[in-house]
Amino acid sequence: MTKITFNIAPEPDAAPREKGRLLFAGPVDFLKGVVAMSGLPPADRAEVCFAGRSNVGKSSLINALTGRKSLARASNTPGRTQEINYFTMGESRYLVDLPGYGYAEAPVAVVEKWQRLLKSYLSGRPTLRRAFVLIDARHGVKKVDEEILTLLDKSAVTFQAVMTKIDKVSKQELAENIEQTRAALAKHPAAYPEIVLTSSEKGDGIETLRAIIAGID
Repeated sequence: MTKITFNIAPEPDAAPREKGRLLFAGPVDFLKGVVAMSGLPPADRAEVCFAGRSNVGKSSLINALTGRKSLARASNTPGRTQEINYFTMGESRYLVDLPGYGYAEAPVAVVEKWQRLLKSYLSGRPTLRRAFVLIDARHGVKKVDEEILTLLDKSAVTFQAVMTKIDKVSKQELAENIEQTRAALAKHPAAYPEIVLTSSEKGDGIETLRAIIAGID
């Protein structure tokens, strides 16, 4: 059996970089927040989703990708985590912001409702092309991340790890946490064999991630 190495995603060449720039320079608008499968918009275009535990920097990354400061709103309270938020990217794609996970203080009933919705979405959305799972570069893959990775395996949804906040750690810590992340991803058959390194604050990896998304049909 061939071992997957999980290389760091390279910076894009000129053509895919421009394709990514044009996609995100175009209209990106909030469409709706969904609390039940019946509320999902028509499955009439390709979509990618972003998942990540609380405080991983998901909203900041989405805002950096789109060049809009408040498109995705950050929240540290579990009451704001219940919706699947849909954004339109022109006429060709949906960008989907999944509820943050890992709130220890969230009521059990709230967590169970969220888990049911997430499982239904991941297993039942035919136009979902890839999930981007955000991993905090300061910590690597944590137990709560393993749960979502396993769910993506079971749902047969290809996912790609995006490490956030790389500017917040030393080079040695980053190297160690990249290796830890690689080892964790190797256990998951649905994992895409490249890791994207990003900093929403410094702009690292933003063009790379834009190009990757623009290249998914």
